[in-house]
Amino acid sequence: MEEKKLDINSIIGFVLIFGILAYMLWQNQPTPEELEAQEKAKQEQIQAEQKANQQDQTKVTTAADYAIGAEVDSMQQIALKNKLGAFAYSALKASDEETFVESDLLALKFNNKGGYLSEVKLKEFVDFRDNPIYLIKDNNASFNINFGTTDSRILNTQDLYFEPTVTKNGDITVVSMKLKVSESKFLEYRYELKDGDYMMDFTIRSQGLSDVINGSQEINLDWNQKGYRHAKSISYENRYTDIHYEYEGGKDDYTGMRDADETLEDVTWIGYKQHFFSSILLTDTPFKTTHITSKNLVEDEAVDTIYTKQFTSKIPLELKGGELNYNMDWYYGPSEFKTLNAYDRNLDEMVPLGWGIFGWINRYLFMPLFSFLGSFMPYGIAIVVMTILVKICLSFVQYKQFLSQAKMKILKPELDAIREKYKDNKMKAQQETMALQTKAGASPLAGCIPALIQLPVFYALFQFFPSAFQLRQESFLWAEDLSSYDTVANLPFNIPFYGDHVSLFPLLASIAIFFYMRLTTGQNVQTAPQQEGMPDMAKMMKYMMYFSPIMMLFFFNNYASGLSLYYFISNLISIGIILVIKNYILDEDKIHAQIQEKKKKPKKESRFQAKMKEMMEQAEKQKQAQQKRKK
Repeated sequence: MEEKKLDINSIIGFVLIFGILAYMLWQNQPTPEELEAQEKAKQEQIQAEQKANQQDQTKVTTAADYAIGAEVDSMQQIALKNKLGAFAYSALKASDEETFVESDLLALKFNNKGGYLSEVKLKEFVDFRDNPIYLIKDNNASFNINFGTTDSRILNTQDLYFEPTVTKNGDITVVSMKLKVSESKFLEYRYELKDGDYMMDFTIRSQGLSDVINGSQEINLDWNQKGYRHAKSISYENRYTDIHYEYEGGKDDYTGMRDADETLEDVTWIGYKQHFFSSILLTDTPFKTTHITSKNLVEDEAVDTIYTKQFTSKIPLELKGGELNYNMDWYYGPSEFKTLNAYDRNLDEMVPLGWGIFGWINRYLFMPLFSFLGSFMPYGIAIVVMTILVKICLSFVQYKQFLSQAKMKILKPELDAIREKYKDNKMKAQQETMALQTKAGASPLAGCIPALIQLPVFYALFQFFPSAFQLRQESFLWAEDLSSYDTVANLPFNIPFYGDHVSLFPLLASIAIFFYMRLTTGQNVQTAPQQEGMPDMAKMMKYMMYFSPIMMLFFFNNYASGLSLYYFISNLISIGIILVIKNYILDEDKIHAQIQEKKKKPKKESRFQAKMKEMMEQAEKQKQAQQKRKK
C-alpha cells in the first residue's frame, strides 16, 4: 500500500484556504457603530423578555388577588390552592371580567366571577323616564350555589372564577361558564340565547366532580333579586309586584302585596314579577322544596325610590350519580299575556286576570275584543269604544233594574198605607206587603238581581285594565301613559292616601258617579221601606251618594288612567241610558195600569213565596199565643 504524504501542493492549498477564510472574517467584522447598535438591540431584547415575564406574573397575581385578596408569589399561590382546593385551577387562570352577548331583544352581561348574569337589558322598552329597562344591573341580583367539598371546605360559586366560552351558530348564541378542577373536571353554567325569544335555555351540570363535591351535605341554590322601579306611580307598581310560582301538576299561586316567608314543595317555576316585567326561573326537574321571601322596600311612597321589593329563593339541589344535572330556562321579558301564553308553560298565570268567571270573561271576551280594537285604532279610543259596546250589551239589565224601581215607586202609597194600618203588627204588615208585591209583579229583589249580573263584568274590567300591557306608555288626550296616572297639576305637598298630584280622569269619573248615583239613589230613597229597629235606608243611601265619589277620587288618583277613563265613560253612558229609559221608554201611567190589571188576576205563588208565607203565618200564630199567655 502506498503511504500518503503531505506534499508541497497540499501545504500551499491549506495556506490559501486559511488566508481566504481569514480575509472573509476580517471583511465581515462589524464597525464600532454596528457593535454599538447590536449591544443596544441586545439590551432591548433583554428588557422586553423581562417585561413579558412580569406581565405573566401579574396575570397570576391578579387572579389570586381576587380570590384571596393578597399579592401572590410562589408561596402565596400554594396558600391559594390550599384555600380553594381543586378549584384553584380556575382561579389562577381566570380574570375578573364580564362577558357580553346580545340578541335582537336582550343585551346580557355575565360576570366571570360567579358565572351568573350581572346585567339584563330589555332592548325594546324604556321606563317612565325614558331610560332603558334593566331587570338586572349594578348588583341588584345574585345567583349562587353553596356546597361542601370532600376535603371539608364550604364554597360559594359567586366567589369563584368561571372560564367563559362564547359560540354563535346563526341566530343562537351559547355562553358556557366553567368552574374547572381540570380540563375534564368542572361545574358548568350553560346559557343558550336565541333571537326573537325572551326565554333562554339554562343548564347546570357537573362533570367528574363526584370525588370533589360532598354529597352528604346540602347543596343550595340561592337566587336573590331586588326589583327596579319602572313606573311613575310607586304604589301602583308595587301593588302588582310579587312572587308567582307553579306546583308540579299545574296549580299556580302567588304571594300578593304582603311580605312573604314561605316554604313550597314540588315547584316547576318561580317568577319575580315587577308589574309589567318578570324574571322567571323554570326547571324540567321540579324542585322538591323551595323557601321564598318577599319584602317591601318602599318605606315612604312620597319619596323617590330605586327599588320596589326584594325577592329571595333558596332551593336545595340533588345529586344524580354524584353529579349535578338540571335542565332549566330563564325568562327575562314583559309580563304580557300573549307573550307568556305562547310558551305553553302556564306562565300566563303571571298576569292577574281574576279567578273563576272573572278570568274567563277577561281571557275569552275582553282581551280578544280589546286586541282587535287596538289593532286599528289608538288604545284610548279603543277603551271608549269597548266601554260603549259593553254598556249597550248591559243596557237591558239597566232597563230591568229601572223598571223594578218604577214599579216600587208606583206601589209606594199602597205600601205606606199597609204599614200604617198594621203599625202595631209588623208581621202582618210584612205578609200584606209581600202579597201586594206578588200580585203586582213588583219586588225589591227584582232590582237587585240585574245589579248582581253586572258585578262579574265590573270586577273583570277592574282586573283587566291594570294588567293590559298594551296600555303601557300609550297616550290619550292629556294622559301621557294610560297604564299610569295622568297629571294635570302637581301639589306642593303630599295628601295621605291621595298623593302629591291631581289626576283629571279620576276627578271626572267621580263627578259622573255622583250624578249617576243621584239619579238611581233618588229613586231608591223614595221606594225604600222603613222598619222599626232598622237603619234609616234613605239616610244611608244619601251618605253613599257622597261617599262613593270621594272614595273613587282618592282610590284611583294613583291608579292607571286607562281604568279611570273606563269608569268615566261607563258612568257617563249609564246616565244617558237612564235618562232615555226614564223619559222616553218607561210610562208610569201605563205601568200603573198594568199593575192594577195584574192585581185583579189570580197570581200563582212560587214555592219560595208559599214557604215564606207559611213561615210568617206560623210566626204570627206563635206571637198571638205568647200574647194570650201573658194576659
